[in-house]
Amino acid sequence: MDRILRRIAWLAGTGLMALAMPAMADPLATVDRNGSIVAVEPYAPNIVRVTLAIDRDQADGKPGYGISGSADMAGWTHSTSAAGDVFASSALTLTVNAQPWPKAPSQMERYFAPSLPPVSLSIRTGDGRTVTMNGWSMAPHQVSGEDTFLVGANFGADRNEHFYGFGQNQEGALDLRGRTIDCSHWYDAPAGEQVCVPMLVSSKNYAIVWDNPSATSVTPGMQGQTRFQSKVGERVSFFIITGQSSDDLYAGYAKLTGRTPLPPKAAFGLIQSKARYESQQELMSIADGYRSRGYPLDIMVLDWFYWTRMGQLDIDRTYFPDPKGMNQQLHDRGLSTIISVWPRFEKESRYFNDLAAKGWLLKDKDGKPVDGLPVRSDRAGGLIDSTNPDARRWFWNTTRDNIISQGFDYLWLDETEPDLVPDGYFYSIGSGDRYHNVFPLLHTGGAAEGSAHDRPNFRDMILCRAAYLGTQANGCLFWSSDVQSTWETLRRQVPTGLNMTASGIAYWSSDTGGWQWPSGPKALHAPLVDPAGAKAMGPDYPDYPELFVRWFQYNSFTPTLRIHGQRPATAIWEYGAAAEPILAAWTRLRYSLIPYIYPLARQTYDTGAPFMRALWMDFPKDAAVSDIRDEYMFGPAFLVAPVTEQGATSRRVYLPAGTDWYDWWTNQKHAGGQWIDAVAPIDRMPLFVRAGSIVPLGAQVPSTATRQLLSEIRVFPGRDATAMLYDDDGKTNAYKSKGAKGTTLTWNEASGRLTASATLPTGQAPQALVKVVGR
Repeated sequence: MDRILRRIAWLAGTGLMALAMPAMADPLATVDRNGSIVAVEPYAPNIVRVTLAIDRDQADGKPGYGISGSADMAGWTHSTSAAGDVFASSALTLTVNAQPWPKAPSQMERYFAPSLPPVSLSIRTGDGRTVTMNGWSMAPHQVSGEDTFLVGANFGADRNEHFYGFGQNQEGALDLRGRTIDCSHWYDAPAGEQVCVPMLVSSKNYAIVWDNPSATSVTPGMQGQTRFQSKVGERVSFFIITGQSSDDLYAGYAKLTGRTPLPPKAAFGLIQSKARYESQQELMSIADGYRSRGYPLDIMVLDWFYWTRMGQLDIDRTYFPDPKGMNQQLHDRGLSTIISVWPRFEKESRYFNDLAAKGWLLKDKDGKPVDGLPVRSDRAGGLIDSTNPDARRWFWNTTRDNIISQGFDYLWLDETEPDLVPDGYFYSIGSGDRYHNVFPLLHTGGAAEGSAHDRPNFRDMILCRAAYLGTQANGCLFWSSDVQSTWETLRRQVPTGLNMTASGIAYWSSDTGGWQWPSGPKALHAPLVDPAGAKAMGPDYPDYPELFVRWFQYNSFTPTLRIHGQRPATAIWEYGAAAEPILAAWTRLRYSLIPYIYPLARQTYDTGAPFMRALWMDFPKDAAVSDIRDEYMFGPAFLVAPVTEQGATSRRVYLPAGTDWYDWWTNQKHAGGQWIDAVAPIDRMPLFVRAGSIVPLGAQVPSTATRQLLSEIRVFPGRDATAMLYDDDGKTNAYKSKGAKGTTLTWNEASGRLTASATLPTGQAPQALVKVVGR
């Protein structure tokens, strides 16, 4: 207790008293276990928050950043029995176990005495599943000059339990069981940037949302325990979400942290980028190249160094003499634009001194702005302190007036880890160690709030490089950062993305072809794509066009499809004459699937569930899928099996049990529950469709700005099926209240007939469009 009092006095002296004593929550009850205080706060019948502390005010404090939901006691009861305090709803029962007064310690126990009065609790679901917490810890230490604690908790884990999520870790694992995951934003992680979204999902259909923004580690399922530990804190706070399926967990996550908005329809077409377009003329030539060749395209991206200095927040008129005119020309071609805006300010930039004087930059312990990084020879200025609401508003307003006013549609907020590592430094809300992971939430939140205020009917989206709890609610599209351009990296992208979407972050993809300069190791096999005519790499990487083709095939079946990279050429005709027709065909396939993909995006808005899904989500009874890391479902119909080995023309594919599967390319039918060798010539990636699926296909269009009619409704028979057709204006927020058109398609297996619940959004007659595979 003396340490708590010393900490309160220190915080009072630094003006951070409000953070030491959080605003009060509304627990159903707060109970005392011999000096350990436990607060129980329901948010829904299947969601409950538990907070443990040795200080009552800490235990009763509200949850931290990213939690936007409200406590809800409806349907909950609290009773006391010999077993302990029992909190019950229709979906679960939480028992804070009775803890008798400890007996006199033995000699050994005196030496190894616990530092905290012990607490244990159990959560039991309606169908008998149990989650237990059997220990917690607060170990005193000092971080960045403040007395604080290393806090943690242990949970029981079954021997056949598997774990997923917890953000973006690019080491190649899917099942996290037996691994230690570092949940802290780190651009320079050896396998590729890591991002912390502290939601751990169990195959037993429960999730633990860990409520602490400092650097955190989790070790799931090691020696029968799942262990969490955070670097800074004065309490342990976490949420338990339970459900009958994984989708119930994502509905709970959305309730806690905010809904995932429906992106504009353009987000689902091809997004063309490069690091970097050096002039207005170059950018326009690429846009016109797509149109003149008849290739569909939706968005052109202007990446960094279009400015005169880092932090000027201007557009260099020497190279971009008429940005407003450029954007108007692109809009006239049915294209939208994204522009990269960085949160850094060089000392020589026009805003640095003003921002420093106002205290709106990340600071060192002496209150001076931090300039650059101690690694990578980075001295590119100070970081805007987006934890300060005034700084956030200024950043949006200045970006709006200087850049968006020139006709750009959407922002790319880069460096949202932030790249300037905050540990050892200070935000307006406290130390960078204490709030290591919150920057992407607050920085993107400022732009989202500003856009909503100034463009209330404009459907916004933001390209974001990092996330935290709730960042999806800011309309972010995430990608895996500046990854290497190698086959190894491509292999790692698949499980990386599946764990990111398992963390409640539905919109994730990767830079097609990788971002770093193409310089992979020597090919083991003769390249499958002739590199003749390729401009995207040097002559020392002859298999790079093959890699790009395979990566493009994979990203065609991720939520967004974006070409980007640090190479001299990136458009689809710049990988050689052999690659171009393959890439064009896959681009057209992506556009034909917009009528399939866009309703999935609407369902994510409605339910919170991702539509890029690891197999364990949809086939929980099939034990074989628990750690299949190189296949996934894309919506309810498609099983996707990317080719990630150089020179491969086939690959083994597991077809989950409980259904039959159709080969997308040949219509051949396969029984589920088996491995097959799938052919994969360079122009094909293995794709299978679940029997009992309805796949609407669209006519070819130059972009999503053109009204797209259906070309067919393909039915894969085998069982009764339903599918939703959905459309709206694709650009405004009217979808939230009106202006949307939806139809449910129903396939009756017995009658062999497809019906629609209402007129199709396109106005077409469904019967003339139906094609039944195999009949």
